[in-house]
Amino acid sequence: MAEPTDTVAVSCRLADKRCLIVGGTSGIGLAAATRFLEEAAAVIVAGLPNDPLPDEKVAELKEIGPIGCIPCDARDPSAVASLLDEAIGQMGGLDVLFHVAGGSGRGHGDGALHDCTDAGWHATLMENLTTTFLTNRAAIRHFLGRKQPGVILNTASVLALSPSPRYFDTCAYAAAKAGVIALSRQAASSYAGFGIRINVLVPGLIDTPMAARAVTDPVIGRYLESKQPLAKGPGTPADCAEAAVFLCSDEARFITGAVLPVDGGWCVSEGQA
Repeated sequence: MAEPTDTVAVSCRLADKRCLIVGGTSGIGLAAATRFLEEAAAVIVAGLPNDPLPDEKVAELKEIGPIGCIPCDARDPSAVASLLDEAIGQMGGLDVLFHVAGGSGRGHGDGALHDCTDAGWHATLMENLTTTFLTNRAAIRHFLGRKQPGVILNTASVLALSPSPRYFDTCAYAAAKAGVIALSRQAASSYAGFGIRINVLVPGLIDTPMAARAVTDPVIGRYLESKQPLAKGPGTPADCAEAAVFLCSDEARFITGAVLPVDGGWCVSEGQA
């Protein structure tokens, strides 16, 4: 059995939980997969077919606990349905869905409202909001069909709560992530009576492959010293993974509809340009 990462004490907070992480092959999703395994969960990670986990990483994770990998383009409704069926078949059921999948739309034409293209708008909403809708709908149908409780944790962005247009003026991305929050809270209200909890993780600027542009920009680096003062820079995927363990565990059994910023102080800090 591999040693747990850093100095985190293993407490089996996710023992007997069968967890599907959509967008689990890098960044926050991969960090969460590692921590979920360390907390005794069974895990399936899903990622784009052209972005699989390297074999050596899969082997490393398997030394921690039971993990499987399923390729899936979460923008495709039929692919999402197949993902749920395969994940449930491999694990014998499903208890937790953690949706991390999403991404920047800059390459498609997202930007300030007056500059955002039609293609940028549609691609960004598809990648961030529609994918969340598709995976959440499939998970809810499963939980209701089995008459079982369940947990869904979705991923938004601090830009949905606290805009920063000088350096992060992408209107479609902000709108999509705000939509994730609204979708999640609506569903939390609808399904709490069935024992289904739905919460939202709201990361600040985290050092992930998607954030490489911002993380490596020295001007943004100086801005983060006061905008994310707890770290005086970007957060780490592990920061989000720790919050995800809590929200997906029974420790959070009385929490639903919560929107939790994991942002180093972004939402409560002015930030000096």
